[in-house]
Amino acid sequence: MPLQRVSCAGANPCHCSRVGGRAGSEPRWQQWAVDRLAHQWFGFWISRLCFKVYSIDNHRHISILMTLVSSLDSFDAKQLDTKRLDTKQLNTLAIDIGGSGIKVMVLDEVGQPLSKRDRLDTPDPAQPSAILPIIFQLAAGKEFDRISVGFPGVVRQGRTMTAVNLHPDWQNYDLQKRLEDKLSAPVRVANDADIQGFGAIQGTGVELVVTLGTGFGSALFVDGTLVPNLELGHHPFRKGDTYEEQLGRAAMDEVGKAKWNRRLEKAIAKLDRAFNYQVLYLGGGNAKEITIDLPDNVQTVRNVAGLLGGIALWK
Repeated sequence: MPLQRVSCAGANPCHCSRVGGRAGSEPRWQQWAVDRLAHQWFGFWISRLCFKVYSIDNHRHISILMTLVSSLDSFDAKQLDTKRLDTKQLNTLAIDIGGSGIKVMVLDEVGQPLSKRDRLDTPDPAQPSAILPIIFQLAAGKEFDRISVGFPGVVRQGRTMTAVNLHPDWQNYDLQKRLEDKLSAPVRVANDADIQGFGAIQGTGVELVVTLGTGFGSALFVDGTLVPNLELGHHPFRKGDTYEEQLGRAAMDEVGKAKWNRRLEKAIAKLDRAFNYQVLYLGGGNAKEITIDLPDNVQTVRNVAGLLGGIALWK
């Protein structure tokens, strides 16, 4: 009897074909094998394979197949280590190193908080030898797979190149390697304003981020892409002073909040003309001190964005 190709039958037909007798007259062992395999965890996959038996009298091939199917009787899918089958969710320890405080928070794979924000004061002097033990203390007891760090200065390939508001010892310091060696997890380091921007921007057009804290941080994004190491705070602002010299925390303490706000109003107008941004985001610890009416395209963001944006370093 000539063999002909027929479509797989059953409640869950596959999209291949198999070889048998006339349609509807498959050997009983073949139909039983398909049904039996379909009820097993592995059988789901095996039943989607094409059975190709060149001769119904080929008992050797039939015997091998029957032995395979029978062995599934002792297989219990519940015994599988489902944790190994599932894709592991990677948790991120987000660290924000600031001039007045060091903050940490654990984020899930999409950037949602898994822990509360923990904070300790930045030591004075703020040398690496003083700040790193605080980071290790804050990280203790937390479960994470990787680390994001926001640092108040220029960062290149994990090295901190400048740290005007911390200590000269941070110049050309390999922060990434130091943390990886101690915390046994991969680390990525970026400017703190850049990370806060990732936690705030919409990703459309020109967006400028300014962090008002110990210093004057800044980050520029074009259609969601970062323009790195802007360091706008050290650019000339007015009366021979930089933005940071007129709008940092020391300036606020010196001239008072009312005058500080008037200066900020002038800075916003100047930045608008310079960058023609769609949105300006004002963050940092001193954003809560803003009392002036802001233009429609300027908005404040919560300081926690400096941690939440850390997930962007792993995308």
